[in-house]
Amino acid sequence: MRIDLTGRTALVTGSTQGIGAAIAAGLAGAGARVAVNGRDPGRADEAVARLRGEVPQGDFLAVGADVASPEGAVHVYEQVPDVDVLVNNLGVYGARDALDIDDDEWRRYFEVNVLAAARLTRVYLPRMLERDWGRVLYIASDSAVVTPAEMIHYGMSKTALLALGRGFAKRAAGSGVTVNSVIAGPTRTAGVEDFVHQLVDPGLPWDEAQRVFMREHRPQSLLQRLIEPEEIANMVVYLSSDLASATTGGALRVDGGYVDAILP
Repeated sequence: MRIDLTGRTALVTGSTQGIGAAIAAGLAGAGARVAVNGRDPGRADEAVARLRGEVPQGDFLAVGADVASPEGAVHVYEQVPDVDVLVNNLGVYGARDALDIDDDEWRRYFEVNVLAAARLTRVYLPRMLERDWGRVLYIASDSAVVTPAEMIHYGMSKTALLALGRGFAKRAAGSGVTVNSVIAGPTRTAGVEDFVHQLVDPGLPWDEAQRVFMREHRPQSLLQRLIEPEEIANMVVYLSSDLASATTGGALRVDGGYVDAILP
């Protein structure tokens, strides 16, 4: 199976690190021109320099702007007005007792994790429909299906992304534009590595440490290890290609079997 995105332009929000950076690398490796986005222009430039080292043949563009604000979305659109693949990856998360989440924090999670994605979809979907080809993707989470008690505001926002994916897919019905969500499970990032070492013996080799963590703290995972960001990116690259032309309106799981259900 060969995925060729030559001639396509992709925008990946929140892609200066972690899953977003892995997605940017994967799309560029398949031939797409990739706009790398982060709130800080300097970090976006640094991320592009790093990604060019990882994918020497990659075509990257740094776009520093906070897409959670209307002004930031306008700035991104001015820099990259024509997008074939829109990957809504931007998100914030954090633990908080449900009774301590005030109105401002509820609004922040909705505006960053949901409204930013809805706004960019509204901006870029019309031109995709005009061309009769496009891909819109939302990076959701297992928390969209299994709401975590310690961060229900995050779970709410990721559940809302599934609704966006299904709803906008209906708006694009009958066209060559597909809209899908990707449900990512527990994934290895810098922050997660620190979290793991806080809970298990920091002297353990990483492979053993993560397996102890998953066995003791995430026992419902069938993979029994953390997912690598590149494994999330593989699904995104596939869904961004012509090969996924009959997949739309879906919520596809890359969760290592974390969600104990056949369907989301």
